[in-house]
Amino acid sequence: MCGRYAASRSAEDLAAIFGIEKWEPEESPGPDYNVAPTKEVHVVLDRPLKDTDDPRPVRQLRRLKWGLVPSWAKTPEGGARMINARAETVHEKPSYRRAFTSRRCIVPADGYYEWVTGTEERELEVEGRRKRPRKQPYFVTPADGSVFAMAGLYEFWRDRTLPDDHPLAWWVTCSVITTEAETSPLAVAPEQGPRALADIHPRMPLMLTPDRWDAWLDPARTDLGALRELLAPPPAGLMRAYPVATAVSNVRNNGPELLKELDGPEEGTLF
Repeated sequence: MCGRYAASRSAEDLAAIFGIEKWEPEESPGPDYNVAPTKEVHVVLDRPLKDTDDPRPVRQLRRLKWGLVPSWAKTPEGGARMINARAETVHEKPSYRRAFTSRRCIVPADGYYEWVTGTEERELEVEGRRKRPRKQPYFVTPADGSVFAMAGLYEFWRDRTLPDDHPLAWWVTCSVITTEAETSPLAVAPEQGPRALADIHPRMPLMLTPDRWDAWLDPARTDLGALRELLAPPPAGLMRAYPVATAVSNVRNNGPELLKELDGPEEGTLF
């Protein structure tokens, strides 16, 4: 995790929630209920504006490609595999450590999807058989309906095959930071199914509560020790999880119906 999420809030709503000073309404598409890697996604970041003499960081709402391409990469082809950075090692991995010290962002979401494998299929998988496992998707979201603010990083990559004035000469990409999934009880659990996030998957996106937003986004904060403290998991008991239709497993499906809570799983699972 995180490999798929939902983001239905408008740019206007996000601007109000995060105190955005700069954003481009024409660059804001409609809601996306099935956000997948390599798509362009909304991120919140603090950075001085281009073409000005003012060094003050300005809170901006930008559209970046999901899948980080390190500045030193020869090609952007590996970006689709770098959608997540582990909180435990983000400060030391060559692909992420420079961004961690100075290019942090927030990736706003409604919540994220995670899949649980059925019992029989899991046994076949363990045995090494090639039968493709059937999986039941769950949607994980703040129990109070607030925005799910995922900790993220962003990076710049220069395509040296293009001239400086080409609109695609610079890529700006991002990654979501993940941490160990909570083992404490969910705030709201389904009648049948997982009781904790760790029952669904061993990893979860690192959610930033509002009291950490300013510190996380501040590019002037570069002390590794202080930054690593911001990677602490959020308080337990803030999330709910519920089963949704397996239609979300196909990235071509996209609509509010994907978030509809089911009475029970469509696929038999470990629970």
